[in-house]
Amino acid sequence: FQATIGIDFLSKTMYLEDRTVRLQLWDTAGQERFRSLIPSYIRDSTIAVVVYDITNLNSFQQTSKWIDDVRTERGSDVIIMLVGNKTDLADKRQITTEEGEQRAKELNVMFIETSAKTGYNVKQLFRRVAAALPGMDSTPEKSKEDMIDIKLEKPPEQPVTESG
Repeated sequence: FQATIGIDFLSKTMYLEDRTVRLQLWDTAGQERFRSLIPSYIRDSTIAVVVYDITNLNSFQQTSKWIDDVRTERGSDVIIMLVGNKTDLADKRQITTEEGEQRAKELNVMFIETSAKTGYNVKQLFRRVAAALPGMDSTPEKSKEDMIDIKLEKPPEQPVTESG
């Protein structure tokens, strides 16, 4: 776990059913100074993951603007996942899971909560994103409905850390 300074690029390869999926992630940490670069980063994107900090109300409030930017550039062709991060800081939570779910429903996007620090739900996030890709068994619309209705209040699975 390391905080993003500037723009970070990550690549992850997943093996899902009968396909190999390569996810390329451009992390701008929501910094306003990189907003003008977003169109060039998402021009050929199929999926956008918009992350907010559950302990920071302002970051949650900015998600609508970022999602609007994605839709302005990509139209309705893009799959969008709204992610509430830092569930490991539950005692400092400012945005409830229900508020995140409600925002996702309003914006017609997928939703999940994670902790990048502990690894909670991170693999699940990537699995859901990859499963929503065109050509997978379920359509993105069906996946969106399924993802939004999932309750995330269950005790977390044993966190798994990955190296590399």
